[in-house]
Amino acid sequence: MCHSDDSRPPSAPTAVPVASSADLVLTAADGNRVLAHEARPTAPSGAGIVVMPDVRGLHEFSRALASRFAEVGVEAVAIDYFGRTAPDDDRSEAFAFMPHVEQTTPEGVARDVQAGVAHVRGNGASKVFTVGFCFGGGYSWRQSADTPGLAGCIGFYGR
Repeated sequence: MCHSDDSRPPSAPTAVPVASSADLVLTAADGNRVLAHEARPTAPSGAGIVVMPDVRGLHEFSRALASRFAEVGVEAVAIDYFGRTAPDDDRSEAFAFMPHVEQTTPEGVARDVQAGVAHVRGNGASKVFTVGFCFGGGYSWRQSADTPGLAGCIGFYGR
C-alpha cells in the first residue's frame, strides 16, 4: 500500500499491548532465508496471520501492522519477499526493490508464505489467514491454491 516510511496503522479501540515483537529469520522449504517480523498477542485467540507487504518488502509499516493484529489476539508474522536476491537486510526507502520484484516467482513466494504459516501455527494459531497489499494482495489470493489448510486469504488491490 502506498505510505511513507513514517506511516503506521492505527490501533483498534480494544487493543492491548503485545506480549512480544521482534525481527527474526525464517527458513523456507528450499532453504531460503526469509526476513520476518513476529508479533505475539498477550491473549491469543487461536487465529494467526501472515502479513504480505506491498512491493517494497518488509517495511516498518508491515512490522507495525503485525503488532496491530497481535494487539487484538492474533498471532502475526510479516514476511519479506527478497531473500533469494537481496544481498542484505535493508528495506528502507533507499532499497531498490524493482530488480528484486522482477526476480520473484510464485513458487518462491509460496514457500516463504508457507514458512510464515508454519511459524504462526508453531506459536499456537489453529486458523491461519494471509493478508496482502498491492503486490502482496495478488500473492495472498494465490495462497488459497498454493498453501493448503489456510482459513482464508485476503488481498487488497492485487492483480
